[in-house]
Amino acid sequence: MPAMAEGIKKGRKFDQVLEGARMIFMRDGFEGASVDEIARAAGVSKATLYSYFPDKRLLFTEVARLECNRQADEALGKIDMSAPIEVILREAGDRIVRFFLSEFGQQVFRICVSESHRFPELGRRFYESGPALLCERLSHVLSPAIARGELRIDDLDLAAHQFGELCKSDLFVRSLCGVTTDVSQSEIDRVVNGAVEMFMARYGTGPGRA
Repeated sequence: MPAMAEGIKKGRKFDQVLEGARMIFMRDGFEGASVDEIARAAGVSKATLYSYFPDKRLLFTEVARLECNRQADEALGKIDMSAPIEVILREAGDRIVRFFLSEFGQQVFRICVSESHRFPELGRRFYESGPALLCERLSHVLSPAIARGELRIDDLDLAAHQFGELCKSDLFVRSLCGVTTDVSQSEIDRVVNGAVEMFMARYGTGPGRA
């Protein structure tokens, strides 16, 4: 394939190409996914696929970007932003942990980490559609709480990244390494509650907090 293209051409079969690609990437991984299989799963010709995505890496990062955006938008749409910040953070944390533990989330992480040293552009696109997107959406969650005086945060970007990393505690690495394969709700609650409590101990303004 040619070098990674900067733009993506959309057309009538664009969505079905993305859905076919998502299925094959999740099944076979980035390296194992063939263009022939993706075209077959999407029900399009290779020529049609190439007309939309002249590079497999570009197709992969677009699949990841759209899915991450879809889940982030869905989460923001369902969170009651007028609720106390602890409630909001627990809801956001639960969704973050579940994404980290999902087959999609872990497969995307594995593929990008394993391929980004050879294809830096793939790593950059993954960062923008993953960690950077999470930080941006968390900033939207935190900002109203700062305005209401529930949080005191000087570096919003750092605080948003910190909360995302707290949600990775324990379960993410265990699942990534295959140590844990069946996670219970109580285990998710343990990680989320710990993340919220630590975050609020650092940034909360309630009684007994700095």
